[in-house]
Amino acid sequence: MDRTREHEDEAHLFGDEDHLDDPETGDDGHVPTREKRRNRKILIAALVLILVPVLAVGGYLAWLNHIVTNNVKQELLLPDGSNQPTADDGSVVAQPQGNGTNYLIIGNDAGPGRSGARSDVMVLVHVPADHRDVTLIHFPRDLYVSIPGKGKNKLNAAYAFGGAPLLVSTMQNMLGVRVDHVAMLGFEGFKSMTDAVGGVEVNVAEPSVSAGYTFTKGVMHMDGDMALAFVRERKQLSEGDISRGQRQLAFVKALMLKTLSKDTLTNPVQFKNFVEAATDNLTVDQKLDVGTMRSEAFALRGLRGGDIRFVTAPFTGFGTSPDGQSIDVVDEVKMDQLGEAIRTDALQSYK
Repeated sequence: MDRTREHEDEAHLFGDEDHLDDPETGDDGHVPTREKRRNRKILIAALVLILVPVLAVGGYLAWLNHIVTNNVKQELLLPDGSNQPTADDGSVVAQPQGNGTNYLIIGNDAGPGRSGARSDVMVLVHVPADHRDVTLIHFPRDLYVSIPGKGKNKLNAAYAFGGAPLLVSTMQNMLGVRVDHVAMLGFEGFKSMTDAVGGVEVNVAEPSVSAGYTFTKGVMHMDGDMALAFVRERKQLSEGDISRGQRQLAFVKALMLKTLSKDTLTNPVQFKNFVEAATDNLTVDQKLDVGTMRSEAFALRGLRGGDIRFVTAPFTGFGTSPDGQSIDVVDEVKMDQLGEAIRTDALQSYK
């Protein structure tokens, strides 16, 4: 190839055409200035090629941060004051340092024609200090418990009496464990998240027919509408609300795994859609900021199916309250053991 033509091509590519016809020549007849300029242009071009994707990623992350910041609402969901659990005698239950983080997830099925006065879903998520796994503990809404200032009633009545702060206090005292953060989301939000990730693979333990869908035992692919019918059903299940809670945990596990999968995390459009759906109707406590949510999600990015454990809060059976309500009778001994396992970050030892 003709050297002059080669220089012209390079000069045109990097914008150095002005120096081709009149190069500065050194004592030895070479053109060091032109070479330096050409090398500088090449360096600039290389930097551009490197920085464009970096800036694009930075812009994408900034965009996601903007979506989350705009969508997530903060409310006073934690009790005022020290937010410490107390024993029956009123003494504060000490919490060890470095014992992980407890998130209370409150869900409700409020919608057209439904009342949202009581909480339908109450799941305590324990993330250990080393983030090696996650335990989701389902608390049946009919557990008959002591509610501060209200006597004994069903657990979900605490929310009706005093909103999230009273529900948190009730659960903290029952377990002897501090709830660090609270997140509230309606069932419609779970539907949107499911569709955003292209559906999820859910393990169906009991068959049923709900809202036109036939659920058969085994793993089934579900879109948002199907998943919503799945988690709402309880009358056809063997243990009613208990089985319903187990279905909800199976669905949450499937959604977590799909969200944290490589396919979702490396698909910018899908991940953006999920973040938008997840935060559109999300309300969190006054202490849970976007930075904390982001760092926690990042720390859990390697989670696998075997790292997610389900537990149902212990009860001894079903009964009737003095005022005639159908209730779940708390297993006090096992509940104390569960609380200690959470408090000491030793849930793997709890059976």
